Amino acid sequence: MARENADFVSWGVCRGRTLGPAPFFVVGIANATPDSFYDGGSVTGSEALVAKGLALLDQGADILDIGGESTRPFAEQVAADIELERVLPVVRGVLRERPDAIISVDTTKASVARACLEAGAAIVNDVSAMQADPGLLEVVAGFRPGYVLMHSLGTPGTMQLAPRYDDVVDEIRGFFASRLDALVRAGVPEENVVLDPGIGFGKTLRHNLDILKHIDRFFEFGRPVYMGLSNKSLWKGLLDRDGRDRNAPTLAATVVLYGRGVRIHRVHEVRETRDGLMVAHTLETAREERERC
Repeated sequence: MARENADFVSWGVCRGRTLGPAPFFVVGIANATPDSFYDGGSVTGSEALVAKGLALLDQGADILDIGGESTRPFAEQVAADIELERVLPVVRGVLRERPDAIISVDTTKASVARACLEAGAAIVNDVSAMQADPGLLEVVAGFRPGYVLMHSLGTPGTMQLAPRYDDVVDEIRGFFASRLDALVRAGVPEENVVLDPGIGFGKTLRHNLDILKHIDRFFEFGRPVYMGLSNKSLWKGLLDRDGRDRNAPTLAATVVLYGRGVRIHRVHEVRETRDGLMVAHTLETAREERERC
């Protein structure tokens, strides 16, 4: 079975910095929203959110992903000024305490991305692939941050209204080929782009399982695959699990996907994920050493 072209991952981010090489990256999720599907806004206020972000870094997050607009199915859009009011103080607060922290801003808006990059963020995680705000392309081309190119069918408000594909894997591959080419032609370094197939973003349970089954087909672009399946409704459909009962299947899938070559994992539970990935990496390294003997 095909795997990525290297066992270790590197990722170009803002200001000419390169993350890695490393066996994997764990991306910790910090929701600055009142309607997150995971915590429902249980952590509010910039000081509490900064503390949560610092705790995720202490647990071993390589990257902290901060978002101020929920992207759960049927979520309503948030005005840019409100999103920025939620996110920017957290970005600044975390970097004030940890100047070397790698901050990712989860946004589709050019103005939010620009302000956060100016404040020191290094990555833009855009669920819309620049289709929500075409001005985001100019921002990303100018700052050259790390960029998560994600596939979605429609907007969060509409994406789960009977999504249909002839072949979900082939259609996402075609999408990546087209969008990656457009990014590179606009001046975004290819080494700064990672690919997220968008689990749960305009996909049924069957679509999600097909993507995971054929994950190796996305390695043909030579870019790392970024996986975001933490505690999603996929586990409701497959196992009838709700809430934090989805942690175990999330971890199991994360470790399996690591074994198949996926190197970047966006998760809510950082410590457990890092432990699981370290075990998988250690056992894989030991196996490879035995085979070389």
